[in-house]
Amino acid sequence: RGGDPGVAWAEGVLWVGVYRERKIHQIDAETGKILRTIESNRFVTGVSWTNGELWHATWEGDESELRHVDPETGEVLEALELPQGVTVSGLEADGNGQFFCGSGGAGKVRAIRRA
Repeated sequence: RGGDPGVAWAEGVLWVGVYRERKIHQIDAETGKILRTIESNRFVTGVSWTNGELWHATWEGDESELRHVDPETGEVLEALELPQGVTVSGLEADGNGQFFCGSGGAGKVRAIRRA
């Protein structure tokens, strides 16, 4: 696993997940300067913006979630828990409540619908 498992472009900046550090950096694309860092209590395995919302994937041990977080504070606003043993890596959204992510080496692409 690399150190930066996800990148999203939104709000005129890059949002970069940093896996082992459990962080998401907001980065000025022109200068490379880190503008803000959001802390997570889980490994960050993907980052996506959809409909003005920042989401990130988590995977640690046998537990995975997709989390909607406040881009200013990092507060988890909503969490979609996945069944025990289901792993997620990478994250993208279609803008209609459906997310797509890898399966952490299992060779699958998962589609997850937001209720």
